[in-house]
Amino acid sequence: MTTCVVLLRGVNVGGNNRVAMADLRALLDDVGCRNVQTYLQSGNAVVVAKPTGLARRVEAALQRELGLDVRVMVRTASELADVVAANPFPQRVATPKLLHVAFYDRQPEASVIDEVGADHGNDQLVLGDRVLYLSYAGTSHDSPLVAALRRIGGVSTARNWTTVTKLLTLAQPS
Repeated sequence: MTTCVVLLRGVNVGGNNRVAMADLRALLDDVGCRNVQTYLQSGNAVVVAKPTGLARRVEAALQRELGLDVRVMVRTASELADVVAANPFPQRVATPKLLHVAFYDRQPEASVIDEVGADHGNDQLVLGDRVLYLSYAGTSHDSPLVAALRRIGGVSTARNWTTVTKLLTLAQPS
């Protein structure tokens, strides 16, 4: 059993894929997770579980129990610590809403990242281990990175730096 971070893609956004955090906690408990803690209302949880196959088990339970077709990314606490340590934009930590991490279900192809490019106006992306680090000059909603991320493809879910670091804090032993 390992401490893991569970990230649901696209829940409670604009009234779509509604999941109450109490329901998510119960669902995670039902699939064998222990010490379940949720963070915010956007599908973030820290659990103790067997990480192998956890994403698939949670996806199946979301479909079965709540009728939701939602993708799930899982990272161990150690993997999340590595993501935080590898941040290529340390200058953005002071403005955490301008620094996001897109967590992918598999490693994005480096050749596709090279083709898309790192610089998009004043915004940038950097490839990490099953993540893209996204640095925004302004808001993420009107960024040229949005089109770039579509070209990269794959299944991902993004969190701002505040959420990433809070999840890491919750995942580390007291």
